[in-house]
Amino acid sequence: MPPIRLLLHAPTAEALIRARRNAVNLLKARPDAEVLIIANAGAVAAALTTPDETDPMLRLCRNSLVAQRLDNTLALTEVDAAVVTLAELQAKGWAYIRA
Repeated sequence: MPPIRLLLHAPTAEALIRARRNAVNLLKARPDAEVLIIANAGAVAAALTTPDETDPMLRLCRNSLVAQRLDNTLALTEVDAAVVTLAELQAKGWAYIRA
């Protein structure tokens, strides 16, 4: 069976908490999995105020950063638009879960 490639979509602060927990749990069960957490909307501000061990998996939506006038002070990885990233990676076979 091929390794799991999973997108966890977090559009709210609460969803970010769930996505981070889901990512950790998945990697415990399937260490060969690839996991990305795509944060947009309210999750972006939450990500910047609550650093976490899952931050290397996190991708912040630049559109959300700009719309909320937020600075990426933690230098987390950014993507131009969460919607584009989610669509492109799903087209490449990544599974999608909204956290």
